[in-house]
Amino acid sequence: MTSPCLPLTENQLRFDLRVVAAWIAPNTRVLDLGCGDGKLLRHLQNSKNVYGLGIEHDEEEVVSAISQGLSVIYGDMNTELAGFPDKAFDYVVVSQTLQQAYQPTELLREMLRVGRLGIVSFPNFCFWRIRLQMAISGHVPVTTELPYQWYDTPNIRVLSLEDFRKYSRSVPFAIRRALAVNPAPGGGVSKVNFWPNLLASYGIFMIADR
Repeated sequence: MTSPCLPLTENQLRFDLRVVAAWIAPNTRVLDLGCGDGKLLRHLQNSKNVYGLGIEHDEEEVVSAISQGLSVIYGDMNTELAGFPDKAFDYVVVSQTLQQAYQPTELLREMLRVGRLGIVSFPNFCFWRIRLQMAISGHVPVTTELPYQWYDTPNIRVLSLEDFRKYSRSVPFAIRRALAVNPAPGGGVSKVNFWPNLLASYGIFMIADR
């Protein structure tokens, strides 16, 4: 038995998802890859009348999402997109999971085949605290942004904001919007305009076909 989605305030969203939610227009179709328990979809459904669908590989998270009345598929984002028709969604979201993709280029191409726009967020491996920790300790960093040891991390690759921009030219895809941010107290977002590749801990990008 499922229960209806109860209203979810913006303050209950993870900081980067607040930005993602702000970028999504009302009355649109959203596919959230690696959606977890569906907090973003739930917020969008209640606040913007969005039709949302999620894909999640963690069975417990899928059960939690479905119990809230959300539409979530249990599966692997790296393979599930092949089953969707072209431009079935207005937005396809990959939040803090791109670094876990086996074939990121193929994933992004499929995102932009299935959706008109893609929204991607990821931790910036060239953030100054990460650089400093590596320089001083000589070890792979363990930080708030990358909280795993090298042997148990789900992240199979790391990238910086500049890496992603360079990557966009080689795939290629267009960057429509970009925001460099740090988490702020209370779950908010602090924008970084100066030296973002050094001073921002996360990047959020809206992308489209060229």
